[in-house]
Amino acid sequence: MNLSELIDNQFYEFALIIFLATVVGALGRLLRQPLIVSFIAVGIIVGPSVLNLLDSESEVGLLAEMGIAILLFVVGLKLDVSLIKSTGKVALMTGLGQVAFTSLFGFGIGLLLGFEWLVAVYIAVALTFSSTIIIVKLLSDKNEINQLHGQIALGFLIVQDIVVVLVMIVLSAVGADTDQSVGMELLYVFGKGLGMFAVVILLMKFVIPKLTKMLADSQELLVLFSIGWAILLAALGDYLGFSKEVGAFLAGISLASTQYREVISGRLTSIRDFLLLFFFLDLGSQLDLGVMGERIFPSLIFSAFVLIGNPMIVLIIMGIMGYHKRTAFKAGLTVAQISEFSLILANMGLEAGHIDEAAMGLITLVGLVTITLSTYMIMFSDKLFNLLSPMLAVFEKKKPTQPAELEDDKDKIDVLIFGLGSYGESVANSLEENGLKYLGADINPAVVNNWKGRDLEAIYCDAEDPDLGEVLPLNNAYNIISTLPDVTTNISLLKLLGQSNFKGRVAFTAREQGDSEVLREAGAQYILEPYKDSAAGVAELFKGKAEKDMAKEKKEDRSS
Repeated sequence: MNLSELIDNQFYEFALIIFLATVVGALGRLLRQPLIVSFIAVGIIVGPSVLNLLDSESEVGLLAEMGIAILLFVVGLKLDVSLIKSTGKVALMTGLGQVAFTSLFGFGIGLLLGFEWLVAVYIAVALTFSSTIIIVKLLSDKNEINQLHGQIALGFLIVQDIVVVLVMIVLSAVGADTDQSVGMELLYVFGKGLGMFAVVILLMKFVIPKLTKMLADSQELLVLFSIGWAILLAALGDYLGFSKEVGAFLAGISLASTQYREVISGRLTSIRDFLLLFFFLDLGSQLDLGVMGERIFPSLIFSAFVLIGNPMIVLIIMGIMGYHKRTAFKAGLTVAQISEFSLILANMGLEAGHIDEAAMGLITLVGLVTITLSTYMIMFSDKLFNLLSPMLAVFEKKKPTQPAELEDDKDKIDVLIFGLGSYGESVANSLEENGLKYLGADINPAVVNNWKGRDLEAIYCDAEDPDLGEVLPLNNAYNIISTLPDVTTNISLLKLLGQSNFKGRVAFTAREQGDSEVLREAGAQYILEPYKDSAAGVAELFKGKAEKDMAKEKKEDRSS
């Protein structure tokens, strides 16, 4: 059997591709390169531009679509409803604002570079949309998907996914000889989307809780149902005119309120990662390097606009809304690339005759450059922020000074609480019950406003702000408790408090395994471990009950 016959066998073909992905991925890890970049490189290698080994495009594409569905399903499964309330407004405003400004400026750049108006429209719109799949994978790998900037980014990426569907409907009608009303088509899609959402809500209330409880006797069956449910809603979303991402995300949300979500999420993680390999292979194999050469200069101009301009737009919008420059910067980096939707849209324009091969090659090259570079930008976002931090102050509202009520209040604060999540609120309630005065501090202005709306003491600030002493009344506080979940942020806070010569006691929260040792090595004296402490409390409770039962049994034995 010769090489061509081996490749014609799909099993052998997949074995070769997976082995090649393993080798390149391992080499990438040795060179400290992100796996996403390695897998896209494998796709280019096996694609038509290099070895042309990939004959099973449809099969790889199918596995890729399943991976996308499970990825967004798992994200929806872990979604915190309280975070939707606090980040919904900024996600909507940022998503729509970024789409509008990127389209406008991208169109202007296209005209200045000499493109026809319709070609400039396609290029501008292609630059607008970011890859939900790539960003969610990167943030998940960094354990940042549940942090504030991760939730905001997820929100406006979902907004983008909805907008891109509507844009495709409009662009497909441009220049087409049809009597179909674009407005009616958009209204029809919206109506179908609302109907799908209403059906899912009803299933969440009346069917899903009972069904998952019945299936929970077999974890294998529960996981199988979850995969089927994710892919079914992804397919339904695609059929109704929305993206597969939106449908799969909605499927995850529908199971997020069940008690089995952690079990499902844990079982699907490895399946998700394996299937996503095929998404990146598929993406890389579609990058035809042969049509890129004619448009290198304009592609570099557009790439620079996406890599720099898109994050700046997010920085400006979030800065106006009152978010700290760190949160805005890290959220902004998630739009520093174009998405797979950009390539789909460009291909749609090519088939319709709206753009030519050269424009398609330009958009493809912009995708390759921005996806690769933005991956590194997100992976090293903390170092990048520390480098650029002095220049980012212009995107931030004037730093809040010490509140007037605290300036005039000579009373000391018993406890200053960093982090106003559920644990922070529990700490505040406990302090109040014991007659202690506290002040809460958080980087999320929506959370701070929510606290103030409930007559709770709170102030907006960043625990990693070098000017922390100018923002917070550190000299008025006896103690500080940080309920922040991120160990890196806690270590930064510890260093800043040392630089501010804070003399009181400071307690830090360690939620992940190993965080306690990291904090102690950094110099933290007091460590709060909510999960471990809770478990110890349960053990003490049952230990005390067991001792009482044993004493009772001995007493009964003696009496008998």
